[in-house]
Amino acid sequence: MTISKAYADLERRGRIVRRQGLGCFVAPLKDGKQEAGDYRAGNAGRAGEWGYGDGNKSENHWEEKGGGSRSSGRNAIQKESGARRKFAWQEDYGDYLPRAQLWRNFDYSEAEYSFHLAAIHSGMLPLKEIGEAMTMLVAKRPELMSVYGNFQGDLGLREVMTTHLRARGIPLSAANLMITSGAQQGIDLVARTFVGPGDAVYLEAPSYTGAIDVFAGRGAEMISVPMDQDGMRIDLLTKLCDRRPPKLIYTVPTFQNPSGVTMSMERRQRLLELARSYRCLIVEDDPFSDLYFYSPPPSSIKSMDKEGHVIYMKSFSKVLAPGCRIACVAAEGDILERLIAAKAASDLGSPLLNQLAVLPFIAGKYDAYTKELRAALRSRMEKAARLLKRHAPQGVEWRLPGGGLNLWLELPNSVNIGELYRRASRQGISFLAGHVCHAGEPSSSHIRLCYAQMEEEQMERGLLLLMPLLKEAMNDRMM
Repeated sequence: MTISKAYADLERRGRIVRRQGLGCFVAPLKDGKQEAGDYRAGNAGRAGEWGYGDGNKSENHWEEKGGGSRSSGRNAIQKESGARRKFAWQEDYGDYLPRAQLWRNFDYSEAEYSFHLAAIHSGMLPLKEIGEAMTMLVAKRPELMSVYGNFQGDLGLREVMTTHLRARGIPLSAANLMITSGAQQGIDLVARTFVGPGDAVYLEAPSYTGAIDVFAGRGAEMISVPMDQDGMRIDLLTKLCDRRPPKLIYTVPTFQNPSGVTMSMERRQRLLELARSYRCLIVEDDPFSDLYFYSPPPSSIKSMDKEGHVIYMKSFSKVLAPGCRIACVAAEGDILERLIAAKAASDLGSPLLNQLAVLPFIAGKYDAYTKELRAALRSRMEKAARLLKRHAPQGVEWRLPGGGLNLWLELPNSVNIGELYRRASRQGISFLAGHVCHAGEPSSSHIRLCYAQMEEEQMERGLLLLMPLLKEAMNDRMM
């Protein structure tokens, strides 16, 4: 039975309720009967406060419901006391969202100390230069706003990105690249083109929440592969593939999101060999390889690919201007042609103005800029690590990443992360709970903290506020 059919069967039996844009939830019990209609989003949708009709919450309710950040502007299902709700009919309107964690956990919240979002503070980004380029384009070439861009992406930008990739060992031509609106669109295009209900998709445990959501939406059977300090366990992956051949393998091998782990060169080679033997695709998601702190990471899997098994995604959004949503997808042959066809049907091509605005910066200033950015991010990371070493309670563990934007903290299993989130939220602090980074797994003892999204002093204040709350949460279970 596929995941989609399983959800439909559970809904028919009254075991779960579906809500458009929210996902699926265990149906509550009331007086021994199913009362699916009593479900609501509690307290204006604040993180950790998903509730039922009476507003009561059990201690582990947040974890059970997959709670996370949800802004009040998205709360379209509100109870109107004593009157029929205007949009009540929508609650029973079927959808195909078995999971919807991405917007709920990555949306900008009202938290003063936003550790939950893997992003770079605006003061560290080249927004002024890119903004000036866009202003000049609008002033001198206003006709750009009246035309559709090439479905594959602007040729000039693809040529610049080809030079960028060749310098990193990926010998492709502009004809092998497609511009997308961020790597997230690239993942979605791959999924809608090549993944269907019941297909086996292998991915790291933990993995990027946005990718999990996409594959879940396609009804894929997601199979998680544990990691160690060298990345995905290829020995375990091989055994799993022997029992269930893969349709696709998704990996973030460099400064992995959320763990920060980098896959060794030996495992990259073995992963490619496995893809060859099973004649399957690897999706190599690479948002962070230019953000190394000490030495460059191993060569990409794509750099070793001679037969077109790897779809490589390079995002420039996080590093340059997230609002411009620029990334490239590298692939060859019929695989790329089908992806271009999917993109044409999806959006008729990425905005041309955005592409041309970032082009001169990537062509002439990117390498010097990322060198300075690496130094600034390394300083941030090391400061955050010093604060954790000095103030984190005993029993909290982490490994210093070699690059990227996040620290991945492992807490004692006894800590109720949902309760910790609620207490942190009251202090204006947000973080990403580890359970949303797992496909179908019920819980996690990890949290992810981004050290790059705030001013350095603000980050320090936030960590100093969070550590006593963490100690308090650990003491709760010891009493």
